[in-house]
Amino acid sequence: MAGTGLRIGVVGGSVAGCAMAIAGARAGADVTVYERSGGALEDRGFGIVVPPPLHAELVAAGYLDAGMPTAPVPSRIWLTRERGQRRARELARQDSAVTPCHWGLLWRTLRAKADGVTYHRGRPVTEVLRHPSGGAVIRTADSRERYDIVVGADGPRSVTRAALAPAVRPVPAGYVVWRGTLPLDALAGHPHVLELVRSAWITLGFRGGHGVFYLIPGAGEGARLLAYAVYGPPPPPSWTAGREEYVRRVAEEHFPADWAEVVGRGAHTSLTCHDIADFHVPRVAEAPFLLAGDAASVTRPHTASGATKALQDALCLERVLRSSSSAAEALRRYADERSGEGARLVALGRRLGHAMVERTPDWAAMGPAEVAEWSRATLDGAGSYLYGGLQRNDGLRAAPARASTDQSPQ
Repeated sequence: MAGTGLRIGVVGGSVAGCAMAIAGARAGADVTVYERSGGALEDRGFGIVVPPPLHAELVAAGYLDAGMPTAPVPSRIWLTRERGQRRARELARQDSAVTPCHWGLLWRTLRAKADGVTYHRGRPVTEVLRHPSGGAVIRTADSRERYDIVVGADGPRSVTRAALAPAVRPVPAGYVVWRGTLPLDALAGHPHVLELVRSAWITLGFRGGHGVFYLIPGAGEGARLLAYAVYGPPPPPSWTAGREEYVRRVAEEHFPADWAEVVGRGAHTSLTCHDIADFHVPRVAEAPFLLAGDAASVTRPHTASGATKALQDALCLERVLRSSSSAAEALRRYADERSGEGARLVALGRRLGHAMVERTPDWAAMGPAEVAEWSRATLDGAGSYLYGGLQRNDGLRAAPARASTDQSPQ
């Protein structure tokens, strides 16, 4: 194996960094991880989703434990607010299985699986640079170490990317995403909302944006949290409260009454607001550097591919290290396989953002057939596990005969 005996330095100890560390160690390398944060990464409470086949592959390969809590659901439900009313209307149901996870639990599992590596917490990397005799050097405030390969898993502001692709810069999308989690008791007065999210993940369309809602594991055994991401324009300059709080105004203005009540008045366990931007590096590896996860590409979150791509990057690294005759060959093969995926996902994210935020359709006028056609046109031939039903005769079923999916007051 090309990895046997190599020294690999991983910049970044989050999900991508831990996964890449596992990959390198499994291929026989001596791996050291540098994580800039000295805090408890497992406390990050937001939800993520991964495709069920990838989750099964990661369990089978030993990256994840079968017992790690998840909250899988088999389908997607499209909703909007009934025109001129405060109640919800169901547009379509789509076969679209996902495996939602709690970010902190996923990180904790990967960190435990990386028990054979050296993990430095609270050690920010200040610079990476090529060594004149080969390999690369990782600099921190108090150390300078040489490695055969440096893996940049240090996110959108990667210092490793600055060494490999210094010209690449994030491209702002011009809108934001609010991410939040709520305890299930926030749904106590809204039984139909609870019924829906127990069986599916929800896309709620409105003029100028949309929301995504799904359950994720909570801290206790069998516990669940409601996770959401709401996309739309940023708060206007006249808004004087925090940016995070503006999502409550969005919910009140655009959501059906039950959903507005949950988001607008529920006691959040976490809530944040992020500007959306994207980029991709044309060539994600060139010896001795390799980029993974958000250091290599950031796609708009509509693709739900951040953690997914990072985990796939790790599986690829282990595979090429095991099957190549040299480290240089392994990095060439990694770049050949993963560079195009980043570009594909960024292009897909831009199409989804254009169709779901920048130029939203008239959701209230749509039904199953219109959702299917809109999805096909937006994907434009690209594959996405979030639209898996489109590969099986669309997977879209007619909405129930009743006009409303909840009993909210008008």
